[in-house]
Amino acid sequence: MNFAAILCAALIVGGVGILIGFFLGISGEKFKVEVDEREEAILGVLPGNNCGGCGYAGCSGLAAAIVKGEAPVGQCPVGGAPVAAKVGGIMGVAAEEGERMVAFVKCAGTCEKANKDYEYTGTEDCGSMAFVPNGGPKSCNYGCLGYGSCVKACPFNAIHIEDGIAVVDKEACKACGKCVAVCPKQLIELVPYKAKHMVRCSAKEKGKDVMKACSAGCIACRICEKNCPSDAIHVVDNIAHIDQSKCTGCGICAEKCPKKIIL
Repeated sequence: MNFAAILCAALIVGGVGILIGFFLGISGEKFKVEVDEREEAILGVLPGNNCGGCGYAGCSGLAAAIVKGEAPVGQCPVGGAPVAAKVGGIMGVAAEEGERMVAFVKCAGTCEKANKDYEYTGTEDCGSMAFVPNGGPKSCNYGCLGYGSCVKACPFNAIHIEDGIAVVDKEACKACGKCVAVCPKQLIELVPYKAKHMVRCSAKEKGKDVMKACSAGCIACRICEKNCPSDAIHVVDNIAHIDQSKCTGCGICAEKCPKKIIL
């Protein structure tokens, strides 16, 4: 056995390793990206859910955007006012008092109230309904399909299927918007937590057609519109809409609604 050859090979390999390590060390220092200490501090107070509800790719993306001045200190919907105050303290600015929002499902078509055109057996996913007859078994083409795509998308366990429709737990909801984005019927919207009245329907058909499909649908009778003293509710495209900025919560619209779909 040639020990001289083995020793020479070991020295060469060792020398190459040392050179590579030296080169990587110099390169690491030269090309090192400096991270603002405030960014790390902000990342430390953010919830860490990485839900994307802020509009950025996770909490680290939001922290970087806040430090750069591209996002307000209260951009995190999950952390709310407490986290906004902490982030504002790190950035040396006052956190504006933001209004808490929650998701709301614009449908009251439960199993008892919504009619069906046929019985469906297959993949239970709302997105898949675009490929089945009439967009799903329910007679109303605008109603909640009840297969829980929103439930699967919610990272906070704040939405569940109850009696065939999605229902939001206001206390658990963080307004991340995941359910809003995934709903193929666009039935879910973010509304103020303190909102007292919302219309639980999205059907845009004429009244007689709505009644054939669901006993809980808005029939566009305009009684709510005519009786609202604040001009906060109007019927557009055969469906009532409430302007929450004008609504005083008097409850007249809910009281007068013949279908009782104003929550």
